[in-house]
Amino acid sequence: MTATLDSRVEVLGPEKLDAIILAALAEDVGTGDVTTDAIIPLDMTCRGKIICLQDGVVAGLTVAKRVFELVDERIQFDAKAKDGEKVQDEQIVARLFGLARGMLKAERVALNFLQHLSGVATMTARYVKAVDGTKAQILDTRKTTPCLRGLERYAARVGGALNNRMGLHDAILIKDNHLVLSGGISPSLRAARKAYPDSEVVVEVSNLHELDQALTDKATRILLDHFAPGQVREAMHLIRGRAVVEVAGRVRPENARAYALAGADFISAGALTHAATALDFSMKVTRY
Repeated sequence: MTATLDSRVEVLGPEKLDAIILAALAEDVGTGDVTTDAIIPLDMTCRGKIICLQDGVVAGLTVAKRVFELVDERIQFDAKAKDGEKVQDEQIVARLFGLARGMLKAERVALNFLQHLSGVATMTARYVKAVDGTKAQILDTRKTTPCLRGLERYAARVGGALNNRMGLHDAILIKDNHLVLSGGISPSLRAARKAYPDSEVVVEVSNLHELDQALTDKATRILLDHFAPGQVREAMHLIRGRAVVEVAGRVRPENARAYALAGADFISAGALTHAATALDFSMKVTRY
């Protein structure tokens, strides 16, 4: 299940990743870890292990490693798993060695990133498994945590999804509010094609009437929004291969396969990121 990022999606470079991590450390450590500094000797070393406490798909090990490095570059972080791998309850995913103060200061921030990103990857893997054997592919969305989009989209990719548009700047998607303000599908499509003649235009439709208009205007990619699986089947009969079809809204792991079997090419699910439950991890240390 290990995957790499889609080449057209920007990977967070060291500077961007470090900025996110440093902000998280500033939030958690502040002016210092008063408890650790009070009771742990400056030169004490320890060994540590990060343990997964439930089954899932791991993501964010490299991020966790970077957290420890930024707190104390002398801390050694030896990953025992790779992002995208299935992990089990009580599995050790990393071993550490270094000064105890730094290890304890980095612990919570490192685990928070690891838990959240692994939760996204695990949720995504559920959707991907649900549509296995069909032509449908799972897409992520812009329903992400502010300032964590790059990391969450990475985790979704690790879980087996394809990355959809990164933001408002890199793809044209005409949605319901655009239609309300522009006067409908026909004027929206004309304006988008005039402004960006070489770009694919995705049109969101919420009923069969809008679908018919989109097909009349020769839309090549259509997003069926909040259609039930039976309605998707009906829509596919109308489309008859004239457009690529994406489905969004109402899709859960339990019904994703029904949408896939109805004929959707793509299924986008905001739940991959906004509804993912953190995968539980813990760090345990011993004196050395």
